[in-house]
Amino acid sequence: HVELVESGGGLVQPGGSLRLSCAASGRTFASYAMAWFRQAPGKEREFVAAISWNGVSVYYADSVKGRFTISRDNAKNTVYLQMNTLKPADTALYFCGAVISQTYYALPTLPYDSWGQGTQVTVSS
Repeated sequence: HVELVESGGGLVQPGGSLRLSCAASGRTFASYAMAWFRQAPGKEREFVAAISWNGVSVYYADSVKGRFTISRDNAKNTVYLQMNTLKPADTALYFCGAVISQTYYALPTLPYDSWGQGTQVTVSS
């Protein structure tokens, strides 16, 4: 397992932007597929975006396609989620997850087994 720490959440108006970061410990970050999930109050955790170990393959939930961008910097052991044109429906606690995998396929359904504590994103006027 790897230790993950999210940051970058906050309160933003509809239409605004935020950039989330997830910093990982250890020297094997490049071995991990990474993903962002979110959980709103009273709802189940849902997939948001995922990226392969080298950044070549990315996946997005339909609800965020065209608005969110996932990226990673293996030299900095960090994965990012750029969120643009935010909507009130994006309000949730955002988590990053990690799993050792070098696949390029089915990233949303991998068995992520390391999780951070989450960072709160609130979209409201």
